Order: sequence, then structure tokens, then C-alpha cells
Amino acid sequence: QMHVVESGGGLVQAGGSLRLSCTASELSSIDLDVMGWFRQAPGKQREGVSCIIWSGASTYYSDSVKGRFTISRDFAKKTLYLQMNSLKTEDSAMYYCAADPRPRAVLDFHEGADWGQGTQVTVSS
Repeated sequence: QMHVVESGGGLVQAGGSLRLSCTASELSSIDLDVMGWFRQAPGKQREGVSCIIWSGASTYYSDSVKGRFTISRDFAKKTLYLQMNSLKTEDSAMYYCAADPRPRAVLDFHEGADWGQGTQVTVSS
């Protein structure tokens, strides 16, 4: 049973925008304390994109998306968002949401964390 469910992926032209959502309605507040977005393109390793500390609202971004992507959350809905603007073809990947209350680092979650099944983002030139 997946505890986090992503949505919002799709096909968009370069320069366009998408907003991803991740609902974690079955997780407790403690489990939600650190949530993040990751992505994996074919033939590449999974990389951390953005992370948020739920309680303090601290946010972190990889250098590749800083200034273009914005992570946010809705407490009441237990939902995480990733607003992606100025998309580039190299942003094309499967995007995963995860919750890990004690990650190894802000963009380094454990394999045993709560991971979603992913949502595909494809950016065309």
C-alpha cells in the first residue's frame, strides 16, 4: 500500500510549467516532518530535487532547479507540491515524492522511506 501518491506530471514544452502534487493522507505528522521530491531519468541515478522540513518550513533545492522550482505544503491536506517553471528538456524524468522523518541528509532519503510510485514529466524542445 502506497502511503504517498503523486500526480500532476505530463508533457510540456520547454519553458513551460507544471505543478506536481503528493498526497500523504495516511501518514502521521511525525512521518511527514521531512518530505522531498526526487527524480530519475532513464539510465541515470535518482537525484534529489527539493526537500522541505514540514514543521519549520525550511526548504532545500538542488543547484539544477534552484530559482525555477518551488516546493510547498498544505498542512491540512497533508499535501506536498512542486511548482516547476521554466522547464528544460533535461528536467524530463520520473518524479517521486517521499517522506522520511530522519533522512541521511536533506536530499538523501533512505530506501525504506515512504516513496510514491512516481509521476512522469516530459519536457519537449
